[in-house]
Amino acid sequence: MKPIVDLRRKLASASVALLLGTASALPLTAGAEPLAPGTALPALLLEDQNGKPVQIDAETRIVIFSAGMAASDLVKEVLRGEPAGTLERLHAVYLSDISAMPALITRMIALPKLRELPFPIGLGREAAQLADLPRQTDAATVLHLQDGKLTAVDYAKDAAQLRQAIGLQ
Repeated sequence: MKPIVDLRRKLASASVALLLGTASALPLTAGAEPLAPGTALPALLLEDQNGKPVQIDAETRIVIFSAGMAASDLVKEVLRGEPAGTLERLHAVYLSDISAMPALITRMIALPKLRELPFPIGLGREAAQLADLPRQTDAATVLHLQDGKLTAVDYAKDAAQLRQAIGLQ
C-alpha cells in the first residue's frame, strides 16, 4: 500500500511543478499588449500551408488575421469566391493562429485541407508568434498598414464586413 501512496505523492508533486512552470510562462503571451495604430508590425517568421515563407514587407497594405475557427471559416469563404491573385493585387497577407490545434490534427486533417486552397495562409503554430495581433471572438481582424506601420484595425463578423474592410466592395 505504501508504494501506491508514494507514487501518488510523486505524481502530485510533478503536477504542481508542471502547473507552476506553465503559469510562469503565461505572462509572456497572455499579458502582451496588442498592436495599436502607429506601431510597427513586428517581424514575423511564418510559413504557409505549403511550407513556403510568408513575408510582410513595406509593400504589404493589409493583413487579414483569424484567431479562431469561426473567423478562419469567414476569411476562407470570402477568399474562395475571389479570383486567384486577389491577395497579391490587394497587397494583402492572410495569417491564421493555429497554435491551439493539436499537432496531430494539424498534420493529419487541417494541413491537407488547407493545401487545397488557392491562396497562401501564414500559419502561426506557436501562440507567441501572433500574440501581439489584435483579435475579437468570432471576428476576422483586418490590419491596415502603411510602410510597415499599423494605421487602422477593423473587425469583421460577416462576409460583407470583411469584403468592405479589405476593399472588395
